[in-house]
Amino acid sequence: MAKNINIQVTDNLTDNFRGYAALLRKIKQRVLIAQQRVIYAANEEMLRMYWDVGEMLQQSQDADGWGKKTLQRLAVDLKNDYSEIKGFTVRNMQYMVQSITNHWTTRYLQEAIKLDDYGKHGALANNFTETLPVPEANDVKSMLKDPYIFDMLTFTEQYNERDVEIGLVKHVEKFLVEMGAGFAFMGRQYHIEVSGDDYYIDILMYNAFLHCYLVIELKDTEFMPEYIGKLNFYCSAVDDILCREGDNRTIGLLLCKSKDRIKAEYALRDIQKPIGISDYELGQALPKDFRGSLPTIEEIEKELESNRE
Repeated sequence: MAKNINIQVTDNLTDNFRGYAALLRKIKQRVLIAQQRVIYAANEEMLRMYWDVGEMLQQSQDADGWGKKTLQRLAVDLKNDYSEIKGFTVRNMQYMVQSITNHWTTRYLQEAIKLDDYGKHGALANNFTETLPVPEANDVKSMLKDPYIFDMLTFTEQYNERDVEIGLVKHVEKFLVEMGAGFAFMGRQYHIEVSGDDYYIDILMYNAFLHCYLVIELKDTEFMPEYIGKLNFYCSAVDDILCREGDNRTIGLLLCKSKDRIKAEYALRDIQKPIGISDYELGQALPKDFRGSLPTIEEIEKELESNRE
């Protein structure tokens, strides 16, 4: 009899323990949801504030024509008054204005979030910390990303880097949006002459915020260490031939189909020019046999007309 009572008491304790554990887990989950909602609400309000500040800055700039010194003064004054808010740097306020000047829509921002655009920034293999002053290195890291998504380009056949170059130039507006804030397109197969010989840079860009040239080399293969030597050569040439007073060091960006990160880091270790290595992805093209099975526009129109009858 006593044995049966002990078994029953043990079973009750076990059931109670299981019930309590489930209850505790549910309460914790609810607390977590509440915490996340508070964070989301705060982030949403912060984003609204940045958007409004960007609009104020843009309107003021249009009316008074002030330059970067005004942003520097604002950064100091706002930091003194709101030391707990870290977002009012000169660079961040330039970004606030660009939300406005680029007319980014809610749909565009949602798509950028879905593609984890923010998470890609600074993810590329690079030697910026070793080759640039700390503030500039951080700026360059935050500007460049990995991978770049060139979904405006689709190829059903074999393609090479020249095909990609031509495609990007044809879609230069989308290309600039993918590259990010402040980039200007300087040219494709940009000619430079070194010691009497002709050389051609795949794509040359200039960033108005970073005040530097960006040399882009495109490869239709996975990363190979020897690619770095050529890019390093181009960066040196651009520094000497094109850079003027006020320009920062030229940045090199190697875009490959894929890379082994360890090989990339080894290749960059003793390079003196600031270089980043990133992957790029193209849009998905329909296979030929699949495209052939799709109805033509005429067939679709004919089907729609028959349905109306």
